Amino acid sequence: MAKTSTTTQGLRAAIERSGYYPALVAEAVEAAVGGEPIRSYLVHQETTFDQNEVRRHVTVLVLTDHRFIVSHTDEQAADNTSPTPYATTSTESVKLGRISSIVVSRVVANPESYTPGTLPREIVLTIGWGAVSRIDLEPAACGDPNCEADHGYTGNSTADDLSLRVSEAGDGPETVRQALAFAQALSEATADQTR
Repeated sequence: MAKTSTTTQGLRAAIERSGYYPALVAEAVEAAVGGEPIRSYLVHQETTFDQNEVRRHVTVLVLTDHRFIVSHTDEQAADNTSPTPYATTSTESVKLGRISSIVVSRVVANPESYTPGTLPREIVLTIGWGAVSRIDLEPAACGDPNCEADHGYTGNSTADDLSLRVSEAGDGPETVRQALAFAQALSEATADQTR
């Protein structure tokens, strides 16, 4: 899909609907996208509770013809480094060829009566491109319950650069639909890179 005013306006409208510093978020995203055509996007705003404070966070995902762009914006309360509240915005641009995994986990109610096309109750979208890896280690053991030898460690490494949970109850059905559409567009774009 070529970048059209409709796509650009849709992204801008979604950022404004999030209600989370829209001018700041839009400027950061538009600077990262540059003049590239936008194929798909997802805007996800979440609220968390940190002791006595409410914190907001917005993630914007944008797919262009050649890149996957991730933008995160967080707000911070006044602290030792700043006498006033502030926000931090970061963007990361990843070449599509670097994306190594896209995992879409769907949660559906009453799976025995599931009808194809029914919207999941929630999805978790996990995207890996090798920037962040998590290693889980545990002591290795053999099958002998009386063995006292040191068998070293065993474990696994997981690429876990981005994990985003979207639910119908918390974010609304349209956000779940858009997250699924974005995941499909990203999967198709990365498949095109391997052909």
